[in-house]
Amino acid sequence: MQTFYIHPEDPQPRLIEQAAALLRNDKLIIYPTDTSYAFGCRLGAKDALDKLKQIRELDDKHQFTLLCRDLSEIATYAAVDNVQFKQLKAHTPAPITFILNATKDVPKKLAHAKKKTIGIRVPSNPIAQALLTAMGEPILTSSMILPTHDHVLDDPFDIEELLGNQIDGLINAGIKTTKLTTIVDMTSGQPVIIRQGAADVSSLLL
Repeated sequence: MQTFYIHPEDPQPRLIEQAAALLRNDKLIIYPTDTSYAFGCRLGAKDALDKLKQIRELDDKHQFTLLCRDLSEIATYAAVDNVQFKQLKAHTPAPITFILNATKDVPKKLAHAKKKTIGIRVPSNPIAQALLTAMGEPILTSSMILPTHDHVLDDPFDIEELLGNQIDGLINAGIKTTKLTTIVDMTSGQPVIIRQGAADVSSLLL
């Protein structure tokens, strides 16, 4: 496993590029977001996705999320109308995962098996944004929730000790907050809060 010590506010481009190279080579990494650390891999990276599912003990019903640089990437993967787009624009970037109807461009393994939905998230974290810029495409992301723990891991040294032999790369940006994203279902016209997390989305429900 490679460890990258990256500044949380001013990411070093050389190290970001090295981490992005792992993603491009279909590797599984752990990186910081605007809430906590998370798993990340490239779309279509079968081995990395299998590894992620094994680590988190996920089944085919799990709702995966795409980390996007901005809203310009959303149309490829999610079907949104004008009202939804305005709502998304007013609430991004932020620690919010929006559940949207998936388009046909979303790989079947990533869309929810029955609902055909996909999670979309636009982060404000400088490292996450730098990674997305280096990749030029969304990253498949998943929370650092482990079946053996009842809390989200916040210390990168604990993460390294626990998962170092199961992942390919770790971006160490120091201890992070362990809040989870707020999850909002946007598929039925009226937004519905699935999980209240770090972001206040009460204005969405008006």
